[in-house]
Amino acid sequence: MASRPFIAARIEDRLNALLSRALRRRGWQEKILPFTGYGTGEQLRILARVVLRPSADLGIVQAASALLYRRGWRNFINAAQVGAQVNVVIGETRIPVHADRSGYVDVRVRNPGLPPGWHSVLLEGSAGSSALASVQVIDDAEEFGIVSDIDDTILSTWLPRPMVAAWNSFVVKEQARQAVPGMARLYQRLLSEHPGAPIIFISTGAWNTYPMIQRFTARHGIPQGAMLLTDWGPTNTGWFRSGQDHKRRCLRELARDLPHIRWLLVGDDGQHDPELYAEFATLQPEHVRARAIRQLTPGEHTLAHGLPMEVPGQEERWEPDTAPEVRAPDGDALGDKLAQLL
Repeated sequence: MASRPFIAARIEDRLNALLSRALRRRGWQEKILPFTGYGTGEQLRILARVVLRPSADLGIVQAASALLYRRGWRNFINAAQVGAQVNVVIGETRIPVHADRSGYVDVRVRNPGLPPGWHSVLLEGSAGSSALASVQVIDDAEEFGIVSDIDDTILSTWLPRPMVAAWNSFVVKEQARQAVPGMARLYQRLLSEHPGAPIIFISTGAWNTYPMIQRFTARHGIPQGAMLLTDWGPTNTGWFRSGQDHKRRCLRELARDLPHIRWLLVGDDGQHDPELYAEFATLQPEHVRARAIRQLTPGEHTLAHGLPMEVPGQEERWEPDTAPEVRAPDGDALGDKLAQLL
């Protein structure tokens, strides 16, 4: 007999169902929010969310202004369309899929013939909504890729760690956020040396911040890539999601989906990236080419965890025979050190 979901998840599901019915009666309409996916010649990973939003005709000027200058909290004004049906349309192929209990679509479908490169995949909802999702198909011959953290790796937060998620999500405009110096140049150079290689961003940030991060990366010249974020709130097993487990799971999935890629893992020393990357490099060394850790300043460390230095590692000790690691305070210095390894 299957175990029942955690009580918080059952309560959330009940509230989502009640809210969905109430909002539909008030005229809210279904909308598909597409996320960037990735794939190979065999399969594609499609990422999106189906939500309910109030209908409004702002006009093109007002809509553009709202998109560019709204504060983060406006990204949260929607409600999950639980279990919504979506058709993934690729050429003449139509693949029906379903959203999960929070309205998210995260599925792997057979690639019907898309060649390596960037493509737009049509997503059609059952209520007439539609959207185009970007998908990068990676050549089976490609052997290099980048995995990048976001907060304090490409985006400077300068906030106490417990406040980062809430402040970034609800208050600050993307124009007010600062890019970590040199990271855009580093990623541009590496990807120019490896045309067709993927860059995948893994973060414990909420999916609701996806539009802001997309605008931030475009504004600062950071290359486009799939983003693997997380859904806040209860799970089937507990009240909150584990950020470390989320990153572990994402790394394992990338190793499974793209087995031919050896990753450059890029993070920062503000929290757990060094330990997580060392763990992955030890357990699956064939999937890791190198590790690059951005060193926070003493001020950033103090804000991150209350000490002007890196948090000591956990009790585990990993074997030294892993992919090499370099550390530096910015992207330019990391690039100089990586040039000797890559």
